[in-house]
Amino acid sequence: MLNREDNELLTRIGPGTPMGEMLREYWVPACRSGKLEPDGTPARVRLFGENFVAFRATDGRVGFFNEGCPHRCASLALARNEGNGLRCIFHGWKFDVSGKCVDTPTEPEDRRATFAARVPVKHWQVREAGGLVWVYLGKHQDSPPRFHDFEFTKLPASHVTPRRGVIHCNWLQGLEALLDSAHVTFLHASGLGSPTGKEFYKKESDYMLSTGAPVFEFVPQPYGFREGALRDQPDGKTYARIREVAFPFASFIPGPPGGYGLVCFSIPIDDEWTAQWYVGFNVNEPVDLTRRAITGRDSGDPDFFNSDMGSIENMWHQDREAMKNGHWTGILGRGNAYEDFIVQESMGPIVDRSQEFLGTCDVVIVRSRKILLDAIHRFQKDRCLSFTGPEINFSRIRAISFAYPKGGDWKAIDPFNPPVQRAA
Repeated sequence: MLNREDNELLTRIGPGTPMGEMLREYWVPACRSGKLEPDGTPARVRLFGENFVAFRATDGRVGFFNEGCPHRCASLALARNEGNGLRCIFHGWKFDVSGKCVDTPTEPEDRRATFAARVPVKHWQVREAGGLVWVYLGKHQDSPPRFHDFEFTKLPASHVTPRRGVIHCNWLQGLEALLDSAHVTFLHASGLGSPTGKEFYKKESDYMLSTGAPVFEFVPQPYGFREGALRDQPDGKTYARIREVAFPFASFIPGPPGGYGLVCFSIPIDDEWTAQWYVGFNVNEPVDLTRRAITGRDSGDPDFFNSDMGSIENMWHQDREAMKNGHWTGILGRGNAYEDFIVQESMGPIVDRSQEFLGTCDVVIVRSRKILLDAIHRFQKDRCLSFTGPEINFSRIRAISFAYPKGGDWKAIDPFNPPVQRAA
């Protein structure tokens, strides 16, 4: 368990907080690229307890500003998007995509241009990759840090499907759910054991359900670590789920060899709300959307795919009768993401980790908290960022799952050239 001081350090991400200041120094996904159309509706984006607006200009470039107009703080999400800029509907002041005020029609004509040139506009660096608009909110806008160019960020748009969930809990709760391989045997038991689950996962469904006490092994990496969750099987094999954790936000979810991958990001909206990005991708061909069937139904809105999840007021639509009849969670037809989100919300907006009683299965959680605390202390000491070293090849990070003869070494398996095939 954590003491309360360290819990506060890890979870509070508002302006001026140690964790908030550090996390702003990394590129973060802000919205889907497809959400922004040239001269279309600006998108409101909330990150790290602050409000922003994103828009696509006439020429296709993306602008990212503080939401409040620098004049009287009216929302620029209401602005007219035209002529390569946003024009505030309150007084007509216009801001181009690069962050310059280019027109202040309420000023006298003879001083209009000089006045506009002095208007401060808070503009943030953006880039598009992997179907997402990424933003850098740190202090070095003229020299932003290295971008984590993961494998999916280099794929064609047809090969990537980003979706965003929103959960009422702190970002660390969301992240920790993405790191824990022990819970799949229980929380996701009904989905894994269903006809759909068995068709999707084949023999791996049985492997995941075989034991709730995997043995964990780790390989430290400059970006975080590789986590091997190992389950010995009655057939003489060991089933390995090899997760890649790229701090501070990303967890690559293990899957069988074959080109399809999933990476999830836990991004703070504010102290008590989290954007959880599920980015599915296929390195070999356009994404087959039918693969989402295992996740169950969702709201259909890629910007808030769990908007119909419910809340504590209705106990997230849990069906107790279905539980009596054998369904493990009573969360029907929804799948893994909803089940993860619900248990994280059930802890409360910010869980008091000083009240936890941890066990062997929580070794990955303990390790992750220590790594993040060390990163904060390093940043506070010399403003040096962890997880971004020049030696890291982010495009060579890939999670994988497979069975191999007991006594073998999972660490020797190259996920980009696995010598094993998916169990039939």
